[in-house]
Amino acid sequence: MFESLSQRLQSAFSRLGKRGSLAEADVDDALRAIRTALLTADVHLSVVKKLVADIRERAVGEKVLESVEPGQLVVKIVHDELVRLMGGDDVKPSLPGQAEIPIRWAATGPTVILMAGLQGAGKTTTCAKLARFLKSKGRRPLLVAADMQRPAAVDQLKVLGDQLGIPVHWEQSGRPPKICRRAVKKARDEGHDVVILDTAGRLHVDRDLMHEVKDIAGKVDPHEIFLVLDSMTGQDAVNSAKAFDEVLPLSGVVLTKLDGDTRGGAALSVRAVTGKPIRFLGTGEKLDALEPFYPDRLASRILGMGDVVSLVERAQDAMEQDDAERAAEKLFSGTFTMEDMLQQFQQVERMGPMKEWLGMLPGVGAALGDQDLDEKPLGRAKAIILSMTTAERRNPDLLDGSRKRRIARGSGTSIDEVHRLLKSYKQMRQMMKQMSSKGGMMNKLMDRRFRKQKEKQLRELKRSGARLGDLGLGPA
Repeated sequence: MFESLSQRLQSAFSRLGKRGSLAEADVDDALRAIRTALLTADVHLSVVKKLVADIRERAVGEKVLESVEPGQLVVKIVHDELVRLMGGDDVKPSLPGQAEIPIRWAATGPTVILMAGLQGAGKTTTCAKLARFLKSKGRRPLLVAADMQRPAAVDQLKVLGDQLGIPVHWEQSGRPPKICRRAVKKARDEGHDVVILDTAGRLHVDRDLMHEVKDIAGKVDPHEIFLVLDSMTGQDAVNSAKAFDEVLPLSGVVLTKLDGDTRGGAALSVRAVTGKPIRFLGTGEKLDALEPFYPDRLASRILGMGDVVSLVERAQDAMEQDDAERAAEKLFSGTFTMEDMLQQFQQVERMGPMKEWLGMLPGVGAALGDQDLDEKPLGRAKAIILSMTTAERRNPDLLDGSRKRRIARGSGTSIDEVHRLLKSYKQMRQMMKQMSSKGGMMNKLMDRRFRKQKEKQLRELKRSGARLGDLGLGPA
């Protein structure tokens, strides 16, 4: 995500020297490179001019602490300006406990979300992704197939709904405004608290279809109108947003296909040019590849600073806490088996493409650049373990030469690959055994933790005793 822009910005920051303050000439040199990087990323010209001017105003003459290099200080300034540019707290969720969902909820009845967008922007898939996301947060969504223009659009949404276990309201024929109105009534009657309307994709020059989506909005009075934009179209996406906003009172934008966008022009421009906040980001093809938009997190990714918070959230979604705790307990107790290793591989796969989540680590995204990561070794390792019997997975010591040859044939791999996996497994077990042995690192850490807990308990007891003494009920 945004690899090209990240690399160019990193190059611009490296131009700054190690002086005690930022001289005007140094800042101007770096800003020229930043301006070029942003324009190459297809960021809107007016946005580039304003952003560069704001950075220059803050940076020139800024004192640099001894422990901070000028380049690092400028990175901080650029980060702050990018966050401001993309919008801070644009949306304040109206329900307590829903801070992670950037949606304005209805005071009573179902919250109606109308999804509009150009043809090919990924709108139908985004509707399903949003429904899945809301379901994972405890909501009860209803999907509505109101795209009567594109062949098989209704069938596509029905299939996606079946995959997610989310009901879909559809009709064989009819006018979309009336279909949507009947769907909202159905949602109210059946107790759904969110209605997601999948309208037809359209060109912003198509007056009839633009009038249709306006008519839908008039019939159902949606609480949110999201415009789905393909981020890879750059400034064209921004122009589309402006055209839609003239017809519909847009309340937010969903940017799709960010996993294929190395430039970032739409993400940096749409909020500043249209005034409409970005609400969600589509980061992949899978139905779980939708995340709420946080300007500070995206700014950190663009600048190669990583996004550890999003990485942790993704890991939490992919891995059940109880399973992770059981795996850790087995690992440190020496009972970790090949079955447990297979489960770990599967959880890693659920986190999405390896390059995508590794890029959330500070410095890793810039280091990877445009190169692809080979994920085939993980697939081959899974195939090897799946080719073992249950007894062999639980006790790899059973694997003799003939069994290993059978596993290699069954998994389509070589004997050497089977040996390498077994060697890695045994090394990991041995290392964990040493760490958890008496005098090992884990025991030392646990002992230290135990001592701290005891010290804390003693302090609490002393404070309790003092309070009792003040009341004449115990020792002072």
